[in-house]
Amino acid sequence: MYRYIFLTQSYNILKRSSSFNKRKIINDPIYGFITIPDELLFDLIEHPYFQRLRRIKQLGLSHLIYPGALHTRFHHSLGAMHLMLQAIDTLRQKGEEITNEEKQASLIAILLHDMGHSPYSHTLENKIVFGISHEELSVLFMHRLNEIFEGKLSMAIKIFQNDYSKTFLHQLVSSQLDMDRLDFLKRDSFYTGVSEGVISTDRIIKMLDVVNDELAVEAKGIYSIEKFIVARRLMYWQVYLHKTVIAAEQLLNKILERARFLAQTRSNLFATPVLLKFLRMSYNKQDFYYNKSVLDSFSELDDYDIFASIKAWTKDEDTILSTLCNNLTLRHLPRIEIQTKPYDEAYIQQLKEKTARLYNLDLSLTDYFVYSDVITNKAYNPYSDRINILYKNNKVLDIAEASDQLNVAVLTETVSKYYLCYPKTLSS
Repeated sequence: MYRYIFLTQSYNILKRSSSFNKRKIINDPIYGFITIPDELLFDLIEHPYFQRLRRIKQLGLSHLIYPGALHTRFHHSLGAMHLMLQAIDTLRQKGEEITNEEKQASLIAILLHDMGHSPYSHTLENKIVFGISHEELSVLFMHRLNEIFEGKLSMAIKIFQNDYSKTFLHQLVSSQLDMDRLDFLKRDSFYTGVSEGVISTDRIIKMLDVVNDELAVEAKGIYSIEKFIVARRLMYWQVYLHKTVIAAEQLLNKILERARFLAQTRSNLFATPVLLKFLRMSYNKQDFYYNKSVLDSFSELDDYDIFASIKAWTKDEDTILSTLCNNLTLRHLPRIEIQTKPYDEAYIQQLKEKTARLYNLDLSLTDYFVYSDVITNKAYNPYSDRINILYKNNKVLDIAEASDQLNVAVLTETVSKYYLCYPKTLSS
C-alpha cells in the first residue's frame, strides 16, 4: 500500500511540474508518427502502471526462435491506440455520431487493454497468479487509475466491458476484427520477419462501417478480410504456436513451477522481492478483488524479475531447478514432437524412465522434463461475434457466408495438435 501511495504522489508531483506540451508524437517503425491526441492519454501513458509494459515482451520467448521479436506490450498498446484513432475518424466521416468524449474513452480503452498482462505475456498467463485473466486484471488497473484521475476513465471502462450503449465501440476494442488484432498481426509479422502475417490495416479500417450498432466491413473490402483471417491462422502456426516456441515457453512454465515449490518448502530461495512474494503466495481472483496491495505488488512485476531470478537459479543447490534454468539461458531447449492424436502413455512412460536414469531422479520428478498437452488453432468463430460484410443494398452477411475464396469449413474448424516434450539427449 505504501508503494502505491509513493508512486501516486511521485506521479502527481511530476504531473504538476510538467510545463511541456503533452500532445506528443512518437516515431513507430510500423506506422511512422503516432500522435498522442490529448493530455489525459499522455498522463496515462506516463503513469508507472503503463510504463511497466515497456518491460513485458509482446511475444514471450519467441525471440529465442525469431531474434527480432523483442518488441513489448508498450509498443503494441500505442499501435492499437493509433489504429483506434484512424477507425473513429473513418466512422465519423461516414456519418456515425461519435462524440469527443466517446472518442477519448475508446482510445483509453484500447490503450489500457493489455495492462493486466503477466511477465512474458501469454506465456505465464495463470502461472504467476491463478484464476484471473489478464483482461480482468486490466479492468482492475483501469478502476485504480479511474480513482487517481477522478472518474475520467468511467466511460472507457464501460466500453471495455461492453456496458456502454454503443456496442460497436466495444467491438473496436475487443472482437474478431478489433484494433488489438490488427496491430498485433502487423507488428508481430514485422518483428519476427514472418511475411505471412502482413495485412493491410489501412485498407481494412477505411472499409469499416456501422450497421444496427454493430461493426461491419464494406463488401469491397472482403478480400482484405479474407487475407486477415488467413494471416491470423498462419501466424498462429508459424509464430504463436511454433513448436520450438512452445518448447521454450513450457520450459519457462516448468521453471516457475519448480521455483514455486521450493519457495514454499524452503527459506533460502533467491528471487527478486516481488517475485518471491508471488512464488510463496498463490494469489487468485479473490485476493486481487479484496486486497488492494496485491494489485500494487503485481504492478511491480515484469520480465526483468523473472529472468534475473532465473540467472541466479542456474547455480541453485536444487539440481532440477538449476538444470532447467541452464537449459533456458543456454537455449538448450527440449525436444518437441507434434502429431494429430494424443501420445501413447506407454511411450511417455518409457521417456520418463530414461529421464529418471539420465538425471538420477525419482520417477515422480520426471514431469519437470517430460510432458505433453494439446494446442488448438481456430481462425474464425461464426458463433461468437461475427465479422459482418455490408453490401450496397444494405444486406449484411457473415464473412463465412459472403466469402467466395475461402472454404467455410476451413474458416471455422478448430485444428488440434498434440505435443510431447523431453530432453534432447534421450534421442541422441
